[in-house]
Amino acid sequence: MIKIGDIAEDTPVITGDVKTQAAGNLFAEQPDAQGIVVLNGSKPAGLVMRSRYNLKLSAKYGYDLFMGRPIELIMDPCPLIVDSEDSLSEVSSLAMQRNQEHLYDYIIVTSSGNYSGIISIKNLLTKFAEVQANTATWTNPLTGLPGNVLIEQKLTETISSGLPYSLLYADIDRFKEYNDQFGFKLGDLLIKETANILTKYTDISPAGPTFLGHIGGDDFVAVLPGYEFEQICNGILHEFTVVSQKYYTEEDWRKGYTIGLTRSNQIEKIPLVSLSIAIVTNQFTTFLTTGDLSQAAADAKKQCKSVPGSSWHIHSCFS
Repeated sequence: MIKIGDIAEDTPVITGDVKTQAAGNLFAEQPDAQGIVVLNGSKPAGLVMRSRYNLKLSAKYGYDLFMGRPIELIMDPCPLIVDSEDSLSEVSSLAMQRNQEHLYDYIIVTSSGNYSGIISIKNLLTKFAEVQANTATWTNPLTGLPGNVLIEQKLTETISSGLPYSLLYADIDRFKEYNDQFGFKLGDLLIKETANILTKYTDISPAGPTFLGHIGGDDFVAVLPGYEFEQICNGILHEFTVVSQKYYTEEDWRKGYTIGLTRSNQIEKIPLVSLSIAIVTNQFTTFLTTGDLSQAAADAKKQCKSVPGSSWHIHSCFS
């Protein structure tokens, strides 16, 4: 995640009791500066944008009203102020919610409440577009979820953090047979529906922000903070069962299987798709590498596959 403080820029600063003419001098001396931050000690108190400064002074009687008087009479006392730890996406959203009059104003950045810089809208949008382009490169084209590179980064970050986490490794049982029998178009729809279900339930984790990635095919991985996964997993499995009904005829759903050909042209009963979720946590085991984490997930997944229908199983270091 890119923090807004990472791309903060410098701009001239003054105090609120400075005369209006001093701001004009600063604008003249620094033609690239489109705004000046007004400080009260080390705290931001307001913002003077060049365009608004010129508009105020060029209005009828504006020069007589404001010249020689404190700049605080002209400044915007309620600019958008964000913390340096805020994310690029959060700040972009806040910036675009401003009214038209202030849409292109500088965004003031603080650290522990103290002024640390500004962000121009031009640089904010440029950086946001760059991040979006880079993210698109590493996302799964079918679901739009983060792909393997971003998943590996997240798992490495999760392990090194030392914080409590639960990893959910989900895949669709019998998906290959379903795809062969009903075609990739329905298969792709089923994968996208599964991604939507996983997104819906992992987003409501009570412990905080979550991560959901698409490994590829019908395999997904989610990382939840803490160990409160049971209700989430139960919700996912229940909704998957409800949604998957529409991918079969009523008769097939009632029977609990379809009739199809194997690759050796043998007719067989094919079980309906279900969902398996393997769970790995660091509650009782410390994982040092992403390879160790993946192996534990694979072991738990085998346990899920041994149970008919949708199920979840947690890896145990004692098993």
